[in-house]
Order: sequence, then structure tokens, then C-alpha cells
Amino acid sequence: MRKILIPTDFSDNAQNAKNYAVDLFKYEICEFYFLHAYQDEVYADEVSLTQENIDDVAAAIGKTSEEKLKDIVANTKSIFSNPRHSYHIISANNLLVDEANKIVDDENIDLILMGTRGKTDDRKLTFGSNTLQVLKYVQCPVLAIPQGYKYTQPKHILFTTDYMIPYKRRELKLLCEIAAPYRATIDMLYVSKSNRLSLRQEDNRKFIENELGKNTINFKIDNSKHVINAVYKHIKENNTDILVMVNTRYSILENILFQSTIDELSLNLDIPFLALQNMRRN
Repeated sequence: MRKILIPTDFSDNAQNAKNYAVDLFKYEICEFYFLHAYQDEVYADEVSLTQENIDDVAAAIGKTSEEKLKDIVANTKSIFSNPRHSYHIISANNLLVDEANKIVDDENIDLILMGTRGKTDDRKLTFGSNTLQVLKYVQCPVLAIPQGYKYTQPKHILFTTDYMIPYKRRELKLLCEIAAPYRATIDMLYVSKSNRLSLRQEDNRKFIENELGKNTINFKIDNSKHVINAVYKHIKENNTDILVMVNTRYSILENILFQSTIDELSLNLDIPFLALQNMRRN
């Protein structure tokens, strides 16, 4: 059974991501956890907020949050009506990252799925602040859905890697089981000026091949000097439906996420982005 956490701020982007999740996993038995963490909303109105009324403000926001979460469940059941799926709601007076980490641990969550941006919908940014924080700090795979992206069955998946890290079996199994029902092809893309792999890289490559064995896998090397350009070129030329990267220390993805101006690197994705986690931050 798959356990999926879906944070929401009740925006159109969050609603679109939720619909993508329910469609993508329609063939699987799943438990969906809809989360709204509203602590930032409690402290948003600094002018009228006081020590005397803060509990009342939090209670009012919490009540509204819970009602909206119940509406999401009712709406989802009425539209999709999938007997394989069950739903839970969590309304929390907490920060999103803290609450998400707690739920991931308590419920043994397999995947977090959310929109790349929320209510602010700043089109100059690839990821909104909440999504970026979850990608950086929550110890769970994250599938981020771009604003306005319409669900399509994933047929081509791009997994870019340098084969330098020992991958987690559980997370590769997740990717395998996302691809298998749709008979998706997985392209493993290594961007390097050399065509040769070290012994460590060869071992990690073989491990990936074994774990993703249910699927058609193409191992490719691009001799480009620019990783991001090579990734975009592959996406456009192969009609890629999902981009996969692993977040680990000193990885391509970590370098991207921890840049202060992420979009200077042109990571303006218009397809779903799956970040596998292979590290624990303090």
C-alpha cells in the first residue's frame, strides 16, 4: 500500500497537484494524507495579533482549515470515486517542514506530492518557498507538479545521475512502480566529458538496472559541459513526462537547490519533477 502526503494551501496549484496524484496512482492501493500547516497564517496579521487573542485567532484558522480539508476529500471522492484510495486530513498549527517531517516519520510516508508553487504563484520562480523548503529539508521523495500541468500518463522518464552514490532500494522501487503500470521508458542520463565509468559507478549502475528491471531502461552518456543544458535538450527531444534527480551531498540537485538564486540556473521546469532523497540534514 502506497502512503502519499499532499500538502495544500487550497490554491489552484495545490488542487491541480492533488488531481495529478490521484490520477497517477489510480491503479494502486493508496492512503492519501491531505495536510494544511497554518502557523504562518496565525502570525500573518501582526497589526491586530496580540498575546490575548492569539489562541482565538489560531482556533478560528484551524476550524476553517479543517473544513476546507474535508471539502477536498468530499470533492476528490465525488470526482474520482476510486475504491483503492482512502483519505486522511491533518490540520496543524505548525510550520510546513516540521509537520511534514513528523508525518513522514509517524506514518512511514512513501512520497510527498505538491505543486511547484502555491498561492503566490510567482512565475519568475521555478519553486515557491514552501516547495523549495520541502525539497531541501524533508526526508522523503518529493514529486512537484508545475502550475497548470495537465495529467498525462508518464511514458518517458528522465533520470539524470552521475552514478556516484549508493541508491536507496526503497526509492528506486517507488520509481519502478510509478513507471511500470504505464510501461514507461526510463532514460538514465549521465552528463560527462568521459565515456568511461569507474568501478564505483559501474556497481551503482548495475544496482539501478537490477532495481528498475521491470521497466525498459536506456543508459545514455552526454558529453556536454553543461548539465542543465543537457537535461533540457533531452527533455525536449524525447517528450519527457517526468524528470528524476537524487538529492545527496554534493549532487547536481543539491547544488541547484542551495543556490540563492535558483532560477539563474534556468531550472524552469514545465514537467513533473521527482526528487529522491539520499541524505539526512541536521
